[in-house]
Amino acid sequence: MNGRAEPTHHPVAKALHWISALLVIGLLGIGLWMTGLPLGFTKLYAYAWHKWIGLVVLVLTAARLWWRWRHRPPPLPGSVAAWQAALARVAHWALLGLLVAMPVSGWLMSSAAGVSVHWFGYLPLPDLVPRDQDLFETLRTTHHVLARCLIALLVVHVAAVVHHDVVRRHGVFRRMWPFGVS
Repeated sequence: MNGRAEPTHHPVAKALHWISALLVIGLLGIGLWMTGLPLGFTKLYAYAWHKWIGLVVLVLTAARLWWRWRHRPPPLPGSVAAWQAALARVAHWALLGLLVAMPVSGWLMSSAAGVSVHWFGYLPLPDLVPRDQDLFETLRTTHHVLARCLIALLVVHVAAVVHHDVVRRHGVFRRMWPFGVS
């Protein structure tokens, strides 16, 4: 580092990032756990919460995209290699794309299964496609593959943050950490 503080993300961007991160980690955990449950109340309840929180992530991601459109993030420190900065941009857009694709594919999957979604049990959402077992199977596979891609990209994202903050000391983590100086 150059001795002066690098610019940090706006508190709104930090809040949207960290709330999304916590929800996504919870969703991935619930998603991996619930699929192995026997059919019963616990499984149905877990699926309902998984859908509800997934839709919250979709709304938060829309807010993040809107915020990013209106407020450019601060540039990466100059000590980050240009090729790494380019890969970081690609990875961030891929993460945001997956955070849209995952809940949409889940909503489509529910629709194709003939299971309407009532957000938090109260707000009925429209079925996006008619009931179709073949489409359901395709969407289930798609949702599964997207989940694995999201997990892989999250691992790479965290590894890159650790590399740039702990090993290279570029200070990238402090730029997004919500409990620091803005």
